[in-house]
Amino acid sequence: MERLGDNARKLLDAAGAPGATEFTAVIDVWRDCVGEAISRAAWPSRLSRDGTLHVAAVSSTWAFELGRLAGDIAERLHAVLGDDAPSALRFAPGPVPEPFHDDPRLAPTPLEVTGQSRAEGERIASGIEDDELRQLVARAAAASLERASSDRAFC
Repeated sequence: MERLGDNARKLLDAAGAPGATEFTAVIDVWRDCVGEAISRAAWPSRLSRDGTLHVAAVSSTWAFELGRLAGDIAERLHAVLGDDAPSALRFAPGPVPEPFHDDPRLAPTPLEVTGQSRAEGERIASGIEDDELRQLVARAAAASLERASSDRAFC
C-alpha cells in the first residue's frame, strides 16, 4: 500500500513543483528552528532544485548576518527534518510576511511596568500642564524605561 504523502509528492513533481513537500516542511518548522526574532526578519521564499533554501530577509544587514549563521541554522533544520532538510541556505533581501496575529506564539506579552519605572515616568512628565498629556507621557516614559532595562529591547 502506498502512502498518501508519496502520491502527493509524485503529483507535485509531475506538475513541475519538485520539492514542494520539503519546502512546506521547512516552513512548518522554521520558527521553531530559528526563533521568533529571526522568523520576523527572515522567511523561506523558495527551495531550488539543488536543495538550496532561499530565504528572504528584511534588509541586506539581516541577510549578511544570517548568512554567517547559515551553518547553525542548517544544523537545526537537519536535526528536525533529517534528509528532508535543505542542502544549503542563501539569504537575500526580500519580502517577509507579517507575523500571524492569530498565532499565540507570536502574540507579544505585555511588558510589566514596575512601580519604580512608573514613579520615574511621572517625575519626567511632571512639568506638563495638560493633565491628559502628562498622564500619556508618564506612561510612555515608564514603558520606555522598563523596556530599556529588560532583555526585550526589540519587542
